[in-house]
Amino acid sequence: MRPPRGRDRLVQVAKLYYQDDLSQAEIAQRLGTTRSNVSRILGAAREEGVVQIRIVETIERNTELENRMREVLGLREARVLAPSTADDLTDELGRIGADWFLDTVRPGHHVAVSWGSTLQALVDAVPATGIGDVEFVQLVGGLSTLATKVSGQELVRELATKLHCRYRYLHAPALFESPDARRAMMQESSIATSLDAARSCDIAIVGIGAVGQASSAEIIEALHLSHREKQTFVRSGAVGDICARYFDRTGQEVESAVHDRVLAIDLDDLRRIPTVAGVALGAPKGRSIAAAVRGGLLDVVICDETAARAALHEMASDGVLV
Repeated sequence: MRPPRGRDRLVQVAKLYYQDDLSQAEIAQRLGTTRSNVSRILGAAREEGVVQIRIVETIERNTELENRMREVLGLREARVLAPSTADDLTDELGRIGADWFLDTVRPGHHVAVSWGSTLQALVDAVPATGIGDVEFVQLVGGLSTLATKVSGQELVRELATKLHCRYRYLHAPALFESPDARRAMMQESSIATSLDAARSCDIAIVGIGAVGQASSAEIIEALHLSHREKQTFVRSGAVGDICARYFDRTGQEVESAVHDRVLAIDLDDLRRIPTVAGVALGAPKGRSIAAAVRGGLLDVVICDETAARAALHEMASDGVLV
């Protein structure tokens, strides 16, 4: 049985082979050993996780739709996933989102994240590497009442761990049983500090919800609104939400009991962040995307083709030439 190899030796040989592009024979000559021994070291490096092989498949984007999204919606940037044979497009959309993230984030940036399955896919697709001095923060409290959902706490921690960066928690739930409970929490200095950090971020990455669909509907259910409060919410004209902040077709936050029961930055705060990227999957999100764009909430949209076409169709109802 061969003795365990020192990790430093594994790293040294792996760097010479994978980073410096030396052949196994050249490495053997440099280190005074045999080619077969170098091969065994490289094998051990893979077995022990020093070297991790990542196969990146090509994911097609619809550049024509991207151009139309930029022109019609006035976006700074759009990334649109082309049709795919995959059973679940979430992972593929996450990879397109991760590419945008890596193209955009730079050392010194402060990045705020909301929550949701599409953002989880984006985080999963970000490779473990160093990107310099970046801090990640939450835009919305933890969604403890939605036990099956991915919270912002998990996402900022995972991103920071992967990228060897700093992160800051918002130590509070997202949803409260009463406005008084939320107001009491807002008086905590740590909460105020965390929200201020979110407001002053350079980049925000958010999920986009559609009222009556999936998590957007679950949030309303979890708040246990009274019959009157539910009726008020229905009459408000809400079409979508970002950070559990519900907005109408013009992108303005609706007046309802929901606002005072959610701990998150306000939509006006979101508008002041220099770059806000929204991630959405599926045709039902088209109306929400268009509304968020009308309200000046998004600079970048990362979505699939069905969501893009639905958003363009919604804009056509305004008389916009698409």
